[in-house]
Amino acid sequence: MNKALDENDFAGGRSSARKRDWRKAMSDNVALALLVYTALQIFVTVHAMKQGSSSIMPYLALVVLVAGIIPACRWFERRWIGLSDEEAAEVGLKPAFRRDQLLLWALAIGLPFALTTFFNIIFA
Repeated sequence: MNKALDENDFAGGRSSARKRDWRKAMSDNVALALLVYTALQIFVTVHAMKQGSSSIMPYLALVVLVAGIIPACRWFERRWIGLSDEEAAEVGLKPAFRRDQLLLWALAIGLPFALTTFFNIIFA
């Protein structure tokens, strides 16, 4: 069956290789990073609560989550969403995409731990 489909694509003149759309790729990264950040934030906050930290700390951490990370992630997405169709498939944008991708994931993974540590120090 796969062979028939591949031959059909070849006969129809369609290329099976798709170009990378940097807009969609960044949007997917932002969505996944928000999920990972939220899960880590909840996990780290619950862990801090079990250690007997102040009762206001978890609420403050969650306010920072809503007030800080969503606009920051939106900024990453906004930088890429405005590209034209031609620009979105340009291979030369890969280094800039990787830089933004690394920064986004560093924030998504590192910020929950940094925030919880910060609030534990302040309210300890």
